[in-house]
Amino acid sequence: MKYIIGIGGVTNGGKTTLTNKLIKTLPNCCVVHQDEFFKKPDQIEVGEDGFKQWDVITALDMEAMTNTVKGWIENPVKFARSHGVSLSAPSEDKPDEQIHILIVEGFLLYNYPPLLDIFDKSYYITVPYIECKRRRSTRQYTVPDPPGLFDGHVWPMYLKHRKQMEDMDLNIVYLDGLKTKEEIYNQVYEDIQNNLLNRL
Repeated sequence: MKYIIGIGGVTNGGKTTLTNKLIKTLPNCCVVHQDEFFKKPDQIEVGEDGFKQWDVITALDMEAMTNTVKGWIENPVKFARSHGVSLSAPSEDKPDEQIHILIVEGFLLYNYPPLLDIFDKSYYITVPYIECKRRRSTRQYTVPDPPGLFDGHVWPMYLKHRKQMEDMDLNIVYLDGLKTKEEIYNQVYEDIQNNLLNRL
């Protein structure tokens, strides 16, 4: 059985932290990080707000990301092996019932129509403006944030994309990013386990 989980949400909301905890505990679990598909800095346009447009879908090579996800769908065993993920041995009596899980993690997961139908379960982490800005200010990025980027570009783009996502009326579970990492993990892990049991 194949099972695909989306973990989306606001910048610095805890997506990667949650993903990293889940891949350690879920069986045969691979991950695709949206951040790995950013285009090169010289390919990022400067917008009307005066900032390089990192927080928009065109800053990402979404076609390559979609193809990576399709590669997992076509052959999760081969994908896992090529990404150094060790697989559990299938049971002797039911070798075809092995569970393979893919987590797709990123800040604009639910704003790209070609990916919307692949998720078996979708999560979205939110944090309020003040906490998000505080967390963002403590992070070190390969391309450092210029002064004013958060208020002038990052947060407005988050609000815009979140509204677009909400207008599509998708089946998404919203997670409170102010909860502890353990609380968020426990909620999601339990939910995934229940979903998997219901499919067996």
